[in-house]
Amino acid sequence: MIKVLVVDDSLFMRTLISDILNSDPEIKVVDTAKDGTEAVEKIPRIKPDCITLDLAMPVWDGLTTLKHIIDEYPTPVVILSAYSKKDADITMKCLNAGAVGFVLKPSGELSLDIKYVKHQLLEEVKAASKVNLKRVKSLIAKKPKKRRCKLISTNKIVIIGASTGGPQTLELVLPSLSIDFCAPVIVVQHMPNSFFTQSLAEHLNDNCELKVKVVENNETIQAGTVYLIPSGYRMRLTTPDTKDATSILSRERSNIITPSIDLSMKTLAQIYKENTTGIILSGMGSDGVEGMKAIKEAGGKTIVQDESSLIFGMPKAVLDAGYADKVLPASEIAGAMVHLVIN
Repeated sequence: MIKVLVVDDSLFMRTLISDILNSDPEIKVVDTAKDGTEAVEKIPRIKPDCITLDLAMPVWDGLTTLKHIIDEYPTPVVILSAYSKKDADITMKCLNAGAVGFVLKPSGELSLDIKYVKHQLLEEVKAASKVNLKRVKSLIAKKPKKRRCKLISTNKIVIIGASTGGPQTLELVLPSLSIDFCAPVIVVQHMPNSFFTQSLAEHLNDNCELKVKVVENNETIQAGTVYLIPSGYRMRLTTPDTKDATSILSRERSNIITPSIDLSMKTLAQIYKENTTGIILSGMGSDGVEGMKAIKEAGGKTIVQDESSLIFGMPKAVLDAGYADKVLPASEIAGAMVHLVIN
């Protein structure tokens, strides 16, 4: 039984969230708290396996509360965020401060329709409860080691797929690449909306030598730049001439997780063939298995993050399917990327 502490300043939201969590036989809400100070006081007594944490609260906001939890009583935390650019920015800070994952409230702070994210909330809590907080703290504490890349002409490309735990891992992998990295990098990170993709890109750009941005429609893909595909879209390229490949964004089907790692990898593998390197980082589920298969069949190379992943779901699915050439900790992935694009 997964014991959960629900933290939200709204009694109504605490009740709705508790009802959703208690509807699953594997989960039990053992207590609730109306603000961060009350939550921190209760943690040592109830010893929850996971905490759901609202961002906008009196006394201590979500980020302040999270820092106290991680420092004083390390416990996996799932953030419940509202639907705005400001909340997206704070959520990214929370992920980098030790939160495991987040769920988007469908209609703001007081979301009467939170039932529409029931499945995601249950899955995030279950996954978070299994995370070893030592891995989270280790990921935060590690300093990226620069991996230099020879300035050579190349027509290679790297595509990275990630989900829950991905933003924290990207914070270690991408800043390790130097400004002379000689291939474009495409990042397919599962995100609920474009606010969150943009916030992640901005945060990474502030901490990387490489330029990091959300890819735009009809944009020429260039070496030395990291492109994040926006939520809800699929990216394909206009030409098989990889030196002048241009992006075309199209709306993705609403019944699949977006952006889709499988579809993005398949698209690039068709064009770049053996010059494609596919990487799968932390995440739940199996998105990326078919994409990594396509890369392998095209003659490209594949890497998955090892069991040190915050969530060893997607990497394990690729590994079990037999499509992983290398299995590496996050700290060694940048070095492998450099080796593959210059050889």
